[in-house]
Amino acid sequence: MILVLENEVDPEVRYFVDELTEYLPDHRVYDYVAAGTRPDIDDVDAVIVAGSTAGVYEAADHAWIDDEAAFVRDLVSMGMPTLGVCFGHQLVNEALGGRVEHRGFTNELVEVELADDPLFEGVSSVLPAVHGDHVVSTGDGMELIASAPHNRAFATRHRDAPVWTVQFHPEFTEVLCEPIRADFGWQENEYDFADVTGQRVLSNFTRLADA
Repeated sequence: MILVLENEVDPEVRYFVDELTEYLPDHRVYDYVAAGTRPDIDDVDAVIVAGSTAGVYEAADHAWIDDEAAFVRDLVSMGMPTLGVCFGHQLVNEALGGRVEHRGFTNELVEVELADDPLFEGVSSVLPAVHGDHVVSTGDGMELIASAPHNRAFATRHRDAPVWTVQFHPEFTEVLCEPIRADFGWQENEYDFADVTGQRVLSNFTRLADA
């Protein structure tokens, strides 16, 4: 069972998690924003910390963020296989002592340098970036496994626990282009979604978590 933590504060853009779950086996979605406190994980084999238009530094406005950060630290301590996506990438790193800053919005396909990591098996170097916040200092135990020209910490992995984080949305394929263009002003460039295989991250994580 994979538990997906839904962190979106804007109901109009919750299509990210809807699309993400299309690539998962047995799973359930937990609305952290509505619940405000941690879920039961007795039947859980792995956790995905999903995206959000909120910033991890906005805990004064969203009290659930601090609770979820504490929950993330517990997941790392117990060795729960965990994947952070976009906001989740930022939350995991900040929860472990890293730092996140707003650096200006990027909304286009980018060429990424990927480390030789099992999370990236079959994943192309062209990936979608739709974010304005950056991990500028990684959390304790987190090591870089991908860098983009605009964002050095584009993906990280914990050196001891089965924890990975990616700034990009693995579920973002051409299917989401039109809603993302309408909501975030997607920019076309020399790259094409025919070159994007980021969704493989989700099947790779499922295999690595043995969920």
